[in-house]
Amino acid sequence: MKLRVLACAFACDPEGRSGHGAGEDQLGWNLINQLSRWCELWVLSHPNNRPGVESALAKRPNPALHFHYLRLPTWLECLSKHHKGGIQIYSYLWQMAAYLAGRRLHREFHFDVFHHMTYANDWMASFIGACLRIPFVRGPGGGADRTPRAFLKEYCFGDRLWERFRSLGQWLLRQDPFFRIGEHRARAILVCNREALKRVPQKHRSKATVFPVIGVSSSDLVATVRVERPAKTFRVVSAGKLLYWKGFGLVIKAFKAFLDTHTTPGVEQKPELIIVGDGPEFPRLRALARRLGLQGDVRFDGWLPHDEVLARMRSCDVFLYASLRDGGGAVVVEALAAGLPVVCLDLGGPGMHVTEGCGIKVEAECPEQAVRDLAAALARLYQDKGLRHRMGKSARERAQRDYHWDRLGDRMLEIYEHALGRELGTTPPAPTSEVSHVPF
Repeated sequence: MKLRVLACAFACDPEGRSGHGAGEDQLGWNLINQLSRWCELWVLSHPNNRPGVESALAKRPNPALHFHYLRLPTWLECLSKHHKGGIQIYSYLWQMAAYLAGRRLHREFHFDVFHHMTYANDWMASFIGACLRIPFVRGPGGGADRTPRAFLKEYCFGDRLWERFRSLGQWLLRQDPFFRIGEHRARAILVCNREALKRVPQKHRSKATVFPVIGVSSSDLVATVRVERPAKTFRVVSAGKLLYWKGFGLVIKAFKAFLDTHTTPGVEQKPELIIVGDGPEFPRLRALARRLGLQGDVRFDGWLPHDEVLARMRSCDVFLYASLRDGGGAVVVEALAAGLPVVCLDLGGPGMHVTEGCGIKVEAECPEQAVRDLAAALARLYQDKGLRHRMGKSARERAQRDYHWDRLGDRMLEIYEHALGRELGTTPPAPTSEVSHVPF
């Protein structure tokens, strides 16, 4: 008989359009589908996910998945549209409704395990995990990452104030008795980076495991014909939602420093920077590019569908990323899958994903040093085409070997078996590609 799992996936939209974060949506959707290879799942989710979920299940039915959608009163829905605190307050209150629904379902189906999958931050209480008397697995999640103090001057006053409020709010929520009870009861705590692992109290550290919040599918790894472009163009790409902590200002400044100090106009390859994404920082970033005289060198492509983002990456030479606090860094793994060497700051998820063989990581000491070192890393790859190709090949191999969803699903099963103290079910269907153990 299949293991019966109650899963809490507030964000879980295969199309990534729920408004709760595309990375969280993809995490929820892929984890439940991987676990359905061995388990039967009852999934508590938000109604915003329903159109994408029903569309995907209509194309590929999965009888092991049972969705139950929960919405808070209409007057609270406005909170879910604000990503500076509002969505966190909403998801906290939503967990209370999830507990009532989960308790009712447990009386009927007698679950073997509860898994809090998305919005499983290392400071957010899970009321089901704390109160429902069944084995509890939390994560993967993060939240411990903070902007290095020296980089706060890159933010406007309001954003600096919010960073302080965010840190205080997280500290208070970690004192929440429901959070502490849940952390004590959890059989396994999955965290998405080194910073989150350090935040787990020492007495619970033995239950903690680093597990990425992003993977790639076989379709992501299918080889495609690279877009034709001028042979003498060196194309740098960066992508993501244009938010203040994503560091796109540092990306533009580093590209400017690279142009000024490491290139000779009219002699070597002509560099250009492409930024894919949209968000509230767009006007400021466009103004910055103009102020630095980069109108003809920096291109803003706006928001693109996932497949087009991967295609755009494959038409470029290097992926440049300078996020100052990014627990997951999904776009970095996508760049690895596209075969791009990655230049990034050694922080959070990106610092974990990128190894010496597939990119260049830069220490984050201060903005001036980071810009200088990011520019030097670009120059190294600009001047050495062979190094770009070797790193690109290693990047793609790492994505396939360490981040394929089939392998991550296998590893999640191992975590379940360890948490429950027994082997589960029968041999699952074979993965769609060969992948090896995930070294996290």
